Amino acid sequence: MWAIVEISGNQYEVHPNQKMLVPKLNAEIGEDIEFDKILLYNDEQENRIGVPYIDGKVKAKVLGAYKDKKILIFHKIRRKGHRKLNGHRQNYTSIEITDIQVN
Repeated sequence: MWAIVEISGNQYEVHPNQKMLVPKLNAEIGEDIEFDKILLYNDEQENRIGVPYIDGKVKAKVLGAYKDKKILIFHKIRRKGHRKLNGHRQNYTSIEITDIQVN
């Protein structure tokens, strides 16, 4: 059994008991959260495709919050002596999919 779910504007293929990183969610560590935007569901016998979504829920548990490695962005304008260095670290939330329920 698996499903394709929309989480924070991104689509993910999820399976029960799967651990994954998603963009930062406003949830506390240990909190149970639900996602209701299921785009596709497969249970080994049939595929169900949502128009645009399927009625159901994907339940998950928040495991922690993490930051990705720093990405450095270098800007330079040639022959002008202009140089600028910017950095960015993306925030992620680690979740574990506990259950997929489809009506």
